[in-house]
Amino acid sequence: MYRLHCFSQSGNSFKVAFFLRALHQPWEAVFVDYMNGLTRDASWREQVNEMGEAPVLEDGRRRLTQSGAILSYLARKHGAFGGRDDDEQQEVLRWLLYDNHKFTSYFATYRFMKAFGASAPDPAIMAFLKSRIDAAFAIAEKHLATRAFIVGEAPTIADFSMSAYLFYPPEESGYQVAQSHPNIAAWLDRVRAIDGWAPPYEVLPGERILPKW
Repeated sequence: MYRLHCFSQSGNSFKVAFFLRALHQPWEAVFVDYMNGLTRDASWREQVNEMGEAPVLEDGRRRLTQSGAILSYLARKHGAFGGRDDDEQQEVLRWLLYDNHKFTSYFATYRFMKAFGASAPDPAIMAFLKSRIDAAFAIAEKHLATRAFIVGEAPTIADFSMSAYLFYPPEESGYQVAQSHPNIAAWLDRVRAIDGWAPPYEVLPGERILPKW
């Protein structure tokens, strides 16, 4: 059985949990008390993940970190959602890197600062992040105007990766994707239809925290 070190506010954890559910693989959640600083603890970093991040996936003696790497590993191991041929697999990698660098990166930072930060966020920083979110989302919105999924005709790990943070309640980010990006919204509905999907706060361990700001 897989063991997934994770917590409920982590969209990167949800990417992996959702994918395990879609693969119909049994897994055990190991709660990471991120909000109270567990990942900054030196012993946790020494024993679990030197990068100080969740998720961490245990597969027997193998321990994997970074959601994109974990998704790629699982897709290869189970022969599913990785792309049908070399061309699609290359496209999946391209979009995973885009997601980690831009699409999720800016949005997740913006959401964390707005919903969970220790102090009210600097408006100038939030405005900068919002501009980067808008630019990244515009690319995906145009891309999804002519296709059902990010790569090819069926869902891949690129869809699991790019969609995850958008399944959290919009009040956490203040970003109303359903109103501003109709193609992304329609795509999210298609991803929700994948067997195994459920809302992040129903899948992952830990209590929900109401937005602070």
